[in-house]
Amino acid sequence: MKTTVENRKFTVYYDGACPACVRDRKNYEKLAGKTAADVHWFDITGKDEELHALGIDPHKALTELHVRDDRNQIHVELDAYILLMNKVLYLKPLAWLISQPVIRPIISHLYHWKVNRRLIEDGRI
Repeated sequence: MKTTVENRKFTVYYDGACPACVRDRKNYEKLAGKTAADVHWFDITGKDEELHALGIDPHKALTELHVRDDRNQIHVELDAYILLMNKVLYLKPLAWLISQPVIRPIISHLYHWKVNRRLIEDGRI
């Protein structure tokens, strides 16, 4: 069987201590339908040693979404989101939009601002 983006097994390293992250995961799973089974969710909370063993910096994992694809490549921040969104028909237009050179830096800046603000408010950085 030919391997396509639609049938790969991905691992998403997400912050399970973040209510918004957990909510985003649930929303993604609803939109993904059957393809949600192709995504393994790994809660990074308290897993610094495991992350190091996987070659992932725990602080970076806390501040930027990480996704490992079936080829063992790690995709970070917006690249990770774009990869996940492209697996879901309804999210493909959004993936295309945020990948555009004019939009991408704005979304990246807003993403980092929001994540850092949340982590500071929670006393986690």
